[in-house]
Amino acid sequence: MLTIPTALQGRFKKLLAAGNVPEKHREHYLRWLRYYLDFCHKYLNSPEAGENLPLFLQKLQEKNLEPWQREQAAQAVALYYELLPVSPPTPAPPPVPSPKPVTAPAPVAKAQPQSQLQPKPAPQPKPAPQPKPRSGSASRPWTAEFTALENSIKVRHYSPSTLKIYRHWLGKFRVYVRGKPPESLAVDDVKEFLTWLAVQRRVAASTQNQAFNALLFFFRHVLQREFGKVDGVVRAKRRPYIPVVLSREEIDRVLARLEPPYRLVVKLLYGCGLRLFECLNLRVHALNFDAGIITIHDGKGQKDRAVPLPEALREELLARLESLKIQHQRDLDRNYGGVFLPTALDRKYRSAAKEFAWQWIFPAKDLTRVPDSGEYRRYHLHATQLQKALRQAVVAAQLSKRATAHTFRHSYASHLLQANVDIRTIQELLGHSDIKTTMIYTHTIKSTTSTEKKSPLDM
Repeated sequence: MLTIPTALQGRFKKLLAAGNVPEKHREHYLRWLRYYLDFCHKYLNSPEAGENLPLFLQKLQEKNLEPWQREQAAQAVALYYELLPVSPPTPAPPPVPSPKPVTAPAPVAKAQPQSQLQPKPAPQPKPAPQPKPRSGSASRPWTAEFTALENSIKVRHYSPSTLKIYRHWLGKFRVYVRGKPPESLAVDDVKEFLTWLAVQRRVAASTQNQAFNALLFFFRHVLQREFGKVDGVVRAKRRPYIPVVLSREEIDRVLARLEPPYRLVVKLLYGCGLRLFECLNLRVHALNFDAGIITIHDGKGQKDRAVPLPEALREELLARLESLKIQHQRDLDRNYGGVFLPTALDRKYRSAAKEFAWQWIFPAKDLTRVPDSGEYRRYHLHATQLQKALRQAVVAAQLSKRATAHTFRHSYASHLLQANVDIRTIQELLGHSDIKTTMIYTHTIKSTTSTEKKSPLDM
């Protein structure tokens, strides 16, 4: 198989970094580029010709590769096209005069007027046709647009997951429009992209709405253009969704198969109705044992709320704090840089990162090196570690339901509703902005409504 030239490989890596491609995916992008170059070499095609990309993707489909793999390959080749210089038009060669045939002498013509004796101008050669732009090439890379998107999201204090999702959809949109210059984008491009997602990709309605919101944000806050009304888009069909709810016995079976600290995380997910990132972001100062509440800071939508601290977890949480004090003192003895703090608190309060009140309830096992300063800081437990442990526990418990971390939040709301807790109270505990979101849990419990016609005076 062909190898990528060193110079091209270096430029391609720089473009991957400028295009905000996650570092763990960059090796895959290099591999797809190598496959594409080898494909063109094998079939004696020029890799710079954009018409080879559909042939390459068709070859991958024949090899039964997954759709996401073909999409990633298309993105890699589209980035490669951006590295290719746009070649100037080739001037047309001068016309070669053809030899005149030998003919008999023409008869002497009558005298013509002086105006008709002027020699006719020589025919000008036709201008060489301008080359068509390569399919997938662009006038310039989208580096500035990706940077502006990241800055716009950070200015509005959106979560890192929102940045990741919006950047993901902008990358897919760039591949779909074949690297079209951002200044020439139109709303029709967005319509075609959303229709393609619904018809060709057959995505869920929530996925299509997510892509729409990302592109809406891109047009308004990056391109500084009004999005306009989007009509004529084929919308993915939204199906009614009823969340999965576990019984108390099933929850206990899962908890019995979890090891610390994952067991305590799942207990808080179910006992307080927390989202996964809300639980992992808990710090020591969020626990108020005197008032018996846990304060959730910067939840979904940058909202704070308080939930009751389960009495069943009081002793376990106090023991957790004691073990955290030992680890915190050990970190201080190693002269570590502290924990990561939100926004600009690190500059405002210089010593806050090393204070015990700001330490994570569920810290990561290893320290993280900060490239800029070279110091080591501690992050919280990564979500994928909890999800992997929970998936293994669910399999070991032999549940007949598909359970994830969010399932315990659904179970929390459903069990409260089953215990006749007011639905408005449940809405506040879950942090929902709209009561309609909370109403979905009325479908997860057995209805106890009486159908007998009675007067309230007789009840």
